[in-house]
Order: sequence, then C-alpha cells, then structure tokens
Amino acid sequence: MKLPTVISSMNNIQIKNLTLLQKKAKARKEQGLFVVEGIKMFQEARESGLLVKTYMSESFYQDMLDKPEFFRGLEFELVTDSVLKQVSDTMTPQGIIGTVKRLEYSVEEMLKVKEPFLLLLEDIRDPGNLGTIIRTAEGAGVTGIILNKTCADILQPKVVRSTMGSIYRVPFYETDDLISFITRLKTHGFKIFAAHLSGHMYDTEGSFLGKCGLLIGNEAQGLSEDVARLADNLIRIPMEGQVESLNAAIAAAILMYEAARQRRAADEIKKE
Repeated sequence: MKLPTVISSMNNIQIKNLTLLQKKAKARKEQGLFVVEGIKMFQEARESGLLVKTYMSESFYQDMLDKPEFFRGLEFELVTDSVLKQVSDTMTPQGIIGTVKRLEYSVEEMLKVKEPFLLLLEDIRDPGNLGTIIRTAEGAGVTGIILNKTCADILQPKVVRSTMGSIYRVPFYETDDLISFITRLKTHGFKIFAAHLSGHMYDTEGSFLGKCGLLIGNEAQGLSEDVARLADNLIRIPMEGQVESLNAAIAAAILMYEAARQRRAADEIKKE
C-alpha cells in the first residue's frame, strides 16, 4: 500500500476544521457533522454508513498494515501522532478519529411508533450524564429522546463517547419549547410522568403502558415548576436512609427500566 501524505501541522485546513467540530456546537450544526474517536465508535459509524472522513495517526496506520481489509473503501488522512493527540478530545487517544453525518429525526417519525416510550430531558447539563442516559435509554427500549435547548449538546465529543454507540441508534429531537412539545404529546394521548421529589412512589403495576413520556430534570435543580405542572403524575423513587435524591442518570435508569419491565409484563399477558 502506498503511504499517503502525512499531515504534520495544526494549521492544516482539515485539522483546523476538525478542531472546530470538536469544540463548537454551531460548527457541528452548520456542517451537519460530528466527531467520533476510538476504534469502537469508528467501526460503528462505518457500519452505519454515516462515516464521512477518517483521520489516523502514523502509529495506528502502521499497526493496521497487516489487516488490508481494514483499509478497503476507506477514505482517510494520515496525521502525525503529535497532531492527532492535539486534536483529540481524550487524554489517551487510540489513534483514529472520524467525522460522521449528523443524524436528523422528525417528531412525526417518533409518534408513528406503536405505543411510543419517550424520554423528555430538561436542562441536563453534564455531558457524561447525558451520554449515559442515552446509552441506558437504548437498553431500556426507549423509542425516542427529546431534549430542551439548555441540555448539553448531544453531539459534543464527551456525550458521544459516553453513549458507547447508542447515539447512532436512538432517535432524538431538540426542541426550543419543551412546554409546547409536552402539550402536543398530551393531545396525541401520551401519559406524562415526571421524576419529582414531591411525587408518589412510582411502582404501581401497569402505570407505564401505552403512549408514555418520562420527564427527567436538571442534576441539581430538578424539573422547572412550569414543566412539572404539565405531568399527569409526579413520581419518585423509593429510598432508604437519609438519601433525598439520586444522580440524574441513575434516577433515569431506574425509572426507564421499571417502565420497560411493566411494558414487557403487559406484552406477555397479551400473548397468553
């Protein structure tokens, strides 16, 4: 295989743009691209057909030369290890970075799903929490995620890494007006549950059936009063000791899996 030209400067126009995509939500939105790092996220992007361009370090390239099938049909740029480390958003880069097409989903698509189960997020600021919530949502069978405009950017590098690939598979939609969105869902027959410290115990069998929306609020402040007021039911997780609340990602996981359990149980009864 003929050795490609090696990019060795951070002033290279492609590297400048890659850095911009790593750091700026506006650039990601305008270009319709986001960035993934590491072999797992790269491979999943490639298999999904969303991969646009690949950048790999010289050492990674050398390590892969005994696997010619890896390069088949792959458009890539070779960069020095130093440049890749500088452009990377991780402390210990694996040597490969890809640009990926920004995924677009419509609300109409989400509403067409039979008995949709939507996760509604208000002001989730921590990228690690948001990524973990998205990953857990896939595992719990959530059919779509709605984020308001003050949530962390869903396509920023740390969020994308934390999803461990779920970002490619879970439909999401960013709304400028969460209150109007929830109101719209209710006109479509959705029952809205909100995680809230003033809520009742959540574990009533058969609660989370049919068209269902689960509201999770900010890590420190919870849900705003205006949003919480729209819920059909305020619910809380039973806790022992002196613990008042849980991390947003953990609380979301518990509630999503309780909903998933109830929905599975109802499906089994239907089959009998």
